[in-house]
Amino acid sequence: MKTFALLVALFAVASAEWIDIDWSQVRPIEEFDHYWARLPAELQVYRTKLPSHRIVNGQEATPGQFPYQIALLSNFPTGTGLCGGSVLTNNYILTAAHCVISGASTLALGGTAIIGAHNRDVAEPSQQRIAFSTAGIRAHPGYTLTNIRNDIAVVRLNSPITFTDRIQPARLPARSDTRQFGGFTGTVSGFGRTSDASQATSSVVMFTTNPVLTNADCIAQWNAVVIEPQNVCLSGAGGRSSCNGDSGGPLAVQDGGSLQVGVVSFGSAAGCAIGMPSVYARVSFFLDFIEANSDFVAAA
Repeated sequence: MKTFALLVALFAVASAEWIDIDWSQVRPIEEFDHYWARLPAELQVYRTKLPSHRIVNGQEATPGQFPYQIALLSNFPTGTGLCGGSVLTNNYILTAAHCVISGASTLALGGTAIIGAHNRDVAEPSQQRIAFSTAGIRAHPGYTLTNIRNDIAVVRLNSPITFTDRIQPARLPARSDTRQFGGFTGTVSGFGRTSDASQATSSVVMFTTNPVLTNADCIAQWNAVVIEPQNVCLSGAGGRSSCNGDSGGPLAVQDGGSLQVGVVSFGSAAGCAIGMPSVYARVSFFLDFIEANSDFVAAA
């Protein structure tokens, strides 16, 4: 029976239509105007200064280390943006609102989710590339182009994901889980760039780790206007951080296995390696939205 099930899974993957990507036309979402429009006014001065585009001071993941990680390509009128995301169910992925919406009523013109990839540039047998349409995008209704609140979205794919040993859904906190996760070691992963924008991109999954901060400790480094209960922060100690191209990707802790507690939202526009905490949408805060707009069911 197990052999038969494996053959069915392999056939489902092999029979899916392969989507070719012209990577020369893909840019990190942070290079689009709508990414900057939502940031506080005091950070706009950095708009024309491009810091390193990377998971800074991180390392390459081993193939399959993050089976919930995806690369998300969203098509906008001004180009294709690269973000991260995570597998929510076999029909839905979880990402940041700014990865799929460029204004109050301007959703992405569809796109592609690349699932099960280690090297996104290569036609790896483990990969599934599944398209999504504008109709499948559900951004939080409280997200707007001019603020950094409610930066979360779910996207229904045009066809279901086939789960394998390299592709698995992320585990999210239960409804009863009220922890801030301060002091836990957080791991952020993604396909963000590894050098300045004028140089070649890294195609493989990268990751880095640092302590998750309590909101009080994060406010001490940012401020109470920027950081709210809907956010969770990862320390920037050692210059380790998420960065351009990692938006929408998962922040996870180890708690009986990987547990996704955040979705990459923003970091310091002054540079990713300066030691400021990176900021995430807190998954537990948005469980109602996630359930209401997908087929995900949170544990009690």
